[in-house]
Amino acid sequence: MIDNEPRRDIGKHARRPCPRRLRSAVPKWRRSLALALLLGLAGCATIQQPHRGHLGSEDAAIRECARWFKALDKAVARSDVTDIASRRIAGYPYLRVDRFLAAVGGNANDEAFREAWIERMRELDAEGRRVEIDNLPAAEVERLALADRGKLVLRTRDCATRLSMIDLPDAAPSTLLEQRARVEDDYSSIKRAFGLYLLTRLPFYKGVQDWQKDVTQTIRAARRGESPREPVLRYLPPASRGYTRREVAGILARAARHPFGIPDLSETEKDRLFATYAPVFEIETGGVFDRIGKLYWSLAATPQVDVSNPTVYRRLGYTRFENRTLLQLIYVAWMPERPRDHAFDLLGGHLDGIVWRVTLAPDGEPVIYDSIHPCGCFHLFFPTPRVEPIPSPRRYEEWAFSPAGLPATPRGSRIIVSLQTRTHYLRNTWPGEPGEGTAYRFADYDELRSLPLPGGGSRSLFAPDGLVAGSERRERFLFWPMGIASAGAMRQAGTQATAFVGRRHFDDADLIEKRFRLRDWP
Repeated sequence: MIDNEPRRDIGKHARRPCPRRLRSAVPKWRRSLALALLLGLAGCATIQQPHRGHLGSEDAAIRECARWFKALDKAVARSDVTDIASRRIAGYPYLRVDRFLAAVGGNANDEAFREAWIERMRELDAEGRRVEIDNLPAAEVERLALADRGKLVLRTRDCATRLSMIDLPDAAPSTLLEQRARVEDDYSSIKRAFGLYLLTRLPFYKGVQDWQKDVTQTIRAARRGESPREPVLRYLPPASRGYTRREVAGILARAARHPFGIPDLSETEKDRLFATYAPVFEIETGGVFDRIGKLYWSLAATPQVDVSNPTVYRRLGYTRFENRTLLQLIYVAWMPERPRDHAFDLLGGHLDGIVWRVTLAPDGEPVIYDSIHPCGCFHLFFPTPRVEPIPSPRRYEEWAFSPAGLPATPRGSRIIVSLQTRTHYLRNTWPGEPGEGTAYRFADYDELRSLPLPGGGSRSLFAPDGLVAGSERRERFLFWPMGIASAGAMRQAGTQATAFVGRRHFDDADLIEKRFRLRDWP
């Protein structure tokens, strides 16, 4: 019998008070050095123009706003609450960028486009600032000399407006901004150089190929009717009203009015879109470690999963395909752990999960599905008949592994995502009837950026480098020559490198366009 109660005590940390600063297995001096480098790249440790000039401005209001951002950045850094969902832009403390915006920014050749592009980067920064302010300790809020967090948010918003009017009047072209609005990849070229990547990638590539063969055989066996190894639990989407494909097409058609093709969705539309394409998760369940649930902070030093509250986190994404923007619906389910099979198991550890993504064509039909684990590992593509693969341009590179395709989903059916026990590898995926099972609830992925603490206050699931403390895997000691920080650890969306051999990210704006050709546009 599987225990339905959340685990409140985890090992030796169970009765220790929740730390105000994020703890990690990484030595403190290394975390401090990494944070300093991170902030330096983000323009915090070394302040660049135009922000530097504003600090000495003769206009008192401009000068005070520049100093405000500098003080806020210092408070955020001191408290280890930097949010990396989108990346800061050196010299522009009121803007942040993600890979999608960085990709479309090169097309900022008219006023309407530039205005929408800059406004979107301001929105990303406003959201990041709100998260960081929510997670600041009370002492830091008091040190900033404002009465409450709401006033900190208002002060930041007002200063963002004031500085942007000086730096970017009427969304004027800015070569400097266009050059800096980039997201560096999440690979370390230095590690690859010291790890002799050009040589060591060959045995790693062979290991990837062996894993791909195992996955293909597993899916083929499941489709032939091979029985699961353990009893299966089914998790069904909430009983929410969805859309017809025609209704979805009408919603997506509005994106044509947006300068770079993002549909303006109401909360109701967002809810119904996620309900329309939500998968059924079918999991071989040999223990609590195979149950999905809600993440929370307890008195333990690491985040826990409440399996009595089945939850799937959702977020929107966007990708570019032949100069058009396609909407992506992303579903993330978390599990308490991937248990170790033996003393020398490199892949087991605290927390695990599955990420399932649906990419929609403008007519509302999915064109491709893909999945990873929250570590960015085990990237699989499941193309529909509407796309065909493009061969890899290079040998010895993880390109687009597709162990199987998926047909168009019949009316009334859902995609069933079947997972193996313990490893949570995909066992199979197919369109089918929802059937009976336990309903999961939806939660916004952004909730993970500011989770309540037992003693008051809040804290992100993610450290300033995007990693989840306590989810480290032993494989990091072996895989470091591939250049990925703490390989195997769970990490935040926007920081998920998905290839050991090559360079690839789950949120690359051209990820799908490079690897698949659309047979027909609606």
